[in-house]
Amino acid sequence: MALQINRPPQETVEHIERLLGEALPGASISAQGMGGHFEIRVVAEQFVGKNTLSKQRLVLGAIKGLMKGERAPVHAVDRIEALTPDEAASEDSAVLSAASS
Repeated sequence: MALQINRPPQETVEHIERLLGEALPGASISAQGMGGHFEIRVVAEQFVGKNTLSKQRLVLGAIKGLMKGERAPVHAVDRIEALTPDEAASEDSAVLSAASS
């Protein structure tokens, strides 16, 4: 079995965020993970009018190069949260509401 050397997790996170920023200009992007498994949250105007699957395809399409080959730094995206700005605002309001109860 060949030795597999992957990028450090923070470098991969930064690369994910950069690629998503290029694909979805103006988006709010955060990624986290390690061991080849990542979670991604993107809030973007480009998601308006799109269903969940279409949003996820945009996200995965932007980082597909990081998921190809034997030495791919991204083995899996365990969670994608792809929201419009209005959806994110509603979600944030619900969290704040629950926290103040």
